[in-house]
Amino acid sequence: MKAKYIYKCLMIAFAALLLGSCSSPEVDSKFDENATDRLSGRQKELNDLLLSSADGWKAVYYTDSTQLGGWTHLFKFLPGGKVDMASDFTGKDGEIDTKTYQSQYNIQLGSTVSLVFSTQNRIHLLSDANNYPTAALLAKGYLGDFQFYYYGEKDGNIIFRTNRNGHFLRFVKATPKDWTDLPGNVPMIKNITGDMNSPLFRLLEINDGTATKNYDFSYNASARFGTGYSIDPAVNTSYDLALSFNPGGVYSKLPLDVKGQKLTDFLYDAPTNSFVATGKDGVKATIKYTNAPPRLTDNYKVTLPAAGAPSTAYGYIAANLSAAPTNSQLCMYLLNEINNASVAKVNRVQFTFYNNRTVDIMYSFTGGKATVYHRATVTEDAVNKTIILKHSLWHNGTSVIAADALVKNLDDKLMDPKGLYVTRESFRITYSNTIYTFTCASSSFRITTYAFQ
Repeated sequence: MKAKYIYKCLMIAFAALLLGSCSSPEVDSKFDENATDRLSGRQKELNDLLLSSADGWKAVYYTDSTQLGGWTHLFKFLPGGKVDMASDFTGKDGEIDTKTYQSQYNIQLGSTVSLVFSTQNRIHLLSDANNYPTAALLAKGYLGDFQFYYYGEKDGNIIFRTNRNGHFLRFVKATPKDWTDLPGNVPMIKNITGDMNSPLFRLLEINDGTATKNYDFSYNASARFGTGYSIDPAVNTSYDLALSFNPGGVYSKLPLDVKGQKLTDFLYDAPTNSFVATGKDGVKATIKYTNAPPRLTDNYKVTLPAAGAPSTAYGYIAANLSAAPTNSQLCMYLLNEINNASVAKVNRVQFTFYNNRTVDIMYSFTGGKATVYHRATVTEDAVNKTIILKHSLWHNGTSVIAADALVKNLDDKLMDPKGLYVTRESFRITYSNTIYTFTCASSSFRITTYAFQ
């Protein structure tokens, strides 16, 4: 009993001591003070680091490499909470502003120490919810942050973790060359995005050292993200590339794995206007343009009604289809060229294919200009899966007339000697009519039409 009594007394005394320690204002104050001192020390450590690099810091910011590429940012931190910043972000208008802008930053104390870019600058373009690169990111923007949690220094780099999704972001010491090279990213961005005259289609060509396979490369210039889909319907393989840019080409954070070799650096080859990643033993991957659709179909046969069959018709209607995403830049340029030349505006461009292998291309206008027709013969190119239109005559519905000079540049594209690809699209616009596009085989011209049968 005595031993039990002594044991019980000891336990009561220990509990009282423990409770007294936990509730002691002196101990609580000392613990808080240590935590504050520790965070304050980290705050000073980060600020000193930011100011320590004479040429600032560089970060290639991938906000989410599963669906977005990367954006290069340069920061020069200055006393007084100021920062000079530049980036290669592409604006809504397609322009890329690499100029340097000054704003404010501060280092906040919370559960940890964080770097906050407190006034508007280039980094905020990635966090603007109203500016989003894909439909999936509606109201989410580019998933970017302007607050970064400090995790420490490693190998001379500053390591942060993003506030929004917890990804690590590394600030690397910048050099004078990084600042002068940044504008050099712009030509590479434009080379892979293309312009009005660039071919409409892209291929990802992969050579494993013994054989070459082609993939339809779908690239979103705003997201800087592309996916190569196997052209062979029997092969269910695709490759994602999350791209960032440099003056020599592009880098993919998602490696392209070819026979165990991980290809990430695609160098720009000016003579072929392509980006090439080269491995060992003949392994190579190339991103390149092509005028031919990667997947050829028999859709063109709808323009070849059999003898005795009704005619088929397909029409571009400006009021409904001028904003169709499948109209190419070149198509819109040529339509606007006509519209800006006089009071006449293109109302409709319509193909009517007859069962005797002829077609009437109708051009109708608002503004008082009469409708004109270009009649042509239709030849099937079964190998290349195109139709070739050859001039017969111009008419106004009742009489033969001279060629209409106003529509010449647009009409010349439809008379492409190499032919037109015809594609049945899977989407609809305003009405239930099936959408067909007509694409030149030798240029970037593509026009969107409704089917009228």
